[in-house]
Amino acid sequence: MAHIEREAHPILTLFGLLVIGVVLTIFGGTVWTAPLEILIVFFHEAAHALMTVVTGGRVVEMAVTIDQGGHVISAGGNRFLILTAGYLGSLLIGAALLVAGMRSKHDRAILLALGVLVALITVFFVRNMFGIAYGLLAAALMIGIARLLPEIASDYTLRLIGVMSLLYVPADIFSDTIDRSHLHSDARMLAEEFGGTTMLWGGLWLSMSAAMVVISLLIGLRRRRRLPSTIGQPSL
Repeated sequence: MAHIEREAHPILTLFGLLVIGVVLTIFGGTVWTAPLEILIVFFHEAAHALMTVVTGGRVVEMAVTIDQGGHVISAGGNRFLILTAGYLGSLLIGAALLVAGMRSKHDRAILLALGVLVALITVFFVRNMFGIAYGLLAAALMIGIARLLPEIASDYTLRLIGVMSLLYVPADIFSDTIDRSHLHSDARMLAEEFGGTTMLWGGLWLSMSAAMVVISLLIGLRRRRRLPSTIGQPSL
């Protein structure tokens, strides 16, 4: 008899994501969620660094700190794209991981690849002690989950990181560029170098972030089309 794969109903999947979101919101800003929040900061700085390399520049230094701060010092590259890449890049990474966790059958391979990428970024770009230790530990944990635990652990690790990104990045954009627009943020530097205001760029990024959140959820929750299947052996 042929095997029929059962897919969770979108309502149940959405309920699971809401539970994860509520838990992360309740414990947000505490020691329990700090490792995940620092990971999103790592993605933010990594997006700056990777965009620097992609646009022909050189990464002089990348740092991630225990208080959820960080920076990238770069030489050359497309300054506009580099500054824009931080918030939107980290959100795109999180959204992609969430969709992968909800729809892909290759969760282990994806988490393993993510762990290897985090390790490579740490080795090649990160220059502060905490950032190096955190990056290598996070990479080892991802690789360990992918290699040693059942696949469902990789699935929910991807979803957890994805939901954390969808919660953290828009809130961070609002806090850094609108609520506290005096901060020396990416949007502030973009305004100083290319025109506009900090709040203008922050508002634009926030709107784009909201659209990315909605799109990622719609893609992740969309039910797969099923082709007609025959149970058992066909008659001759």
